[in-house]
Amino acid sequence: MKKIGFFIAGALAVGTLVTSCETVVNSAEPSGVTYLPKLTMHGDAYIELPCTATSYVDEGLTALEGGNEIQVNTDITGSYFSSSTVNGPDVYSIVYSASNKDGIPGAAERTVVWNVCPGDFTTSIAGMYKADVKRNGSITPQYQNLGPIMIVDKGNGVFAISDAIGGYYDFGRKYGYHYAARGFTVKAVDIPGNKFEYAGQTIEVGDFGGALVMTDFKIDPAAKTIKFTTDWDAGFLFEVTLTQL
Repeated sequence: MKKIGFFIAGALAVGTLVTSCETVVNSAEPSGVTYLPKLTMHGDAYIELPCTATSYVDEGLTALEGGNEIQVNTDITGSYFSSSTVNGPDVYSIVYSASNKDGIPGAAERTVVWNVCPGDFTTSIAGMYKADVKRNGSITPQYQNLGPIMIVDKGNGVFAISDAIGGYYDFGRKYGYHYAARGFTVKAVDIPGNKFEYAGQTIEVGDFGGALVMTDFKIDPAAKTIKFTTDWDAGFLFEVTLTQL
C-alpha cells in the first residue's frame, strides 16, 4: 500500500500524514463574529427632579447586537425609601442591562434625584437637609455638611427620615446608602409645640446591622433645624443636627 503524505499550511488548518486507505477528517470548526451589546441611553445619566414634580417618565435605553435591537431589562431601586418605581422623593438607581446571544452582558446606570419640598415647620418638617453629626461626642469636618438627608411626608403626620444617623457612613465615610440607617419615622403630634412620637422603633444601620433606637427629637422652627439622637448597640451614640436647605 502506497503512502501518500500532504501538509496544509495556514492559521486555520492543520495537515497530517495519512495513507490512501484512511478517511481524512477536517477538525477545523467554523468561527463566527461576536457582537458585544451596544447600549445607547436616552436622556442624561443624572436627572434631578424639582420637588413639585408629580410624575417621572424614563426615556429608557436602546441595546443593539450587530445592528439589531435586543431586549433590555430595567431594574429600579429607591435608595432610601425602598420603592421599585420612581414615584416620589428619593434617590433612584435605574440599571439597564442586555446580553448578546453568547450571554455576554452590558449595563448602564441612570441616577434620578427627586427632591423634597421644604416644610414650613408649622404643619410639616419635610425637606432636604444638610447634617452635622457627632459620634460619641466627637465631630470633625469630615462629618459636617453631610447629605442631602431627606425627610418625606408619608401622610397622617408621619415623616420618614432617609438616614437616622445623618449620613455618617453614607456620606461621611463615603460607603454609600447601603450603610444608611433607613426606615425610621417620627409622628408629629404638635410641630410648633415640639411634640413628636418615635419610641418603640428599632432599625438596623444598613449592612452593618445591629439595633438603632432614637432617644431624642427636637426642632427649632425659627432656625429651621432638627436635632435628634440615636443610639446604636455597636457602642455608638449619634447626635445629629439637620439644617433645612
